[in-house]
Amino acid sequence: MVAGLTGFANAQDSKPVKIGWTAWADAEFVTKLAAKLITDKLNTKVELVQTDVAPLYQGVARGDLDAMMMAWLPQTHADYWKRVQDKVAVLGVLYTDAKLGWVVPDYIPEDQISSIADLKKDEIKSKLGGEVQGIDPGAGLTRLSHKAVEDYGLDYKLVESSEAAMMTTIDRDMRSKKWFVATSWSPHWMFGKYKLRYIADPKGSLGGVERVYAISRKGFQNDHPDVAQFLMRMNLPLKELESAMADAQDTSYEQAVDKYIASHQARVNYWLTGEIGEQG
Repeated sequence: MVAGLTGFANAQDSKPVKIGWTAWADAEFVTKLAAKLITDKLNTKVELVQTDVAPLYQGVARGDLDAMMMAWLPQTHADYWKRVQDKVAVLGVLYTDAKLGWVVPDYIPEDQISSIADLKKDEIKSKLGGEVQGIDPGAGLTRLSHKAVEDYGLDYKLVESSEAAMMTTIDRDMRSKKWFVATSWSPHWMFGKYKLRYIADPKGSLGGVERVYAISRKGFQNDHPDVAQFLMRMNLPLKELESAMADAQDTSYEQAVDKYIASHQARVNYWLTGEIGEQG
């Protein structure tokens, strides 16, 4: 039970807060965690709106959505951000040390593939089937992966699909010890389930360390001050987030959210109240 929560309901909070999200594992967990706490502890209804990443930015900029919790900056979502940065408000950093990259299974020897540049070798291309397993077309990772294919002069097809479809392919290939290369990002539960490693990106095509932000429509802080303050304080260590995402895969997102809240009462209380207390 989180202590010290009084007087959070206000007149504006009778209108649901609309939070948009895309079906990526990290976004799903932090969005559903926030929704649970806003509903139960801040006495405010939440409506979750799932869509692709481009409409999310457009929705927040237009005011159709109140907030989103998956703005990857400075590079991953740079194109989207340039179009909306003057029309939205940054609430805070949800987690740091996020990154994008390409991964291969650990059973591929490092002396065979250690870098994206190694994929140009004919024998490596043959073993990989000339494909890079990717995610949805609108993702920043997809845009940057196309750039990597061009930058490294790779004669490969970037297979665009959903995260779920990519993970199904990875699971199948891991079971049969088939060689593959796939797009990836941290945090992600795949690193807890499979032995994978990032390969080097010496040209920097896929960017560097990223931060993931919560952003809102203009005026949101005035309309929902308690919810806005909560989102401004919400921040998760990457290891905690990856552990919670792994729990969600083993059980469900709802159960993983409940477990996280129960296991991190002091952190959650700070998000909600701004009060720093001892865990317990």
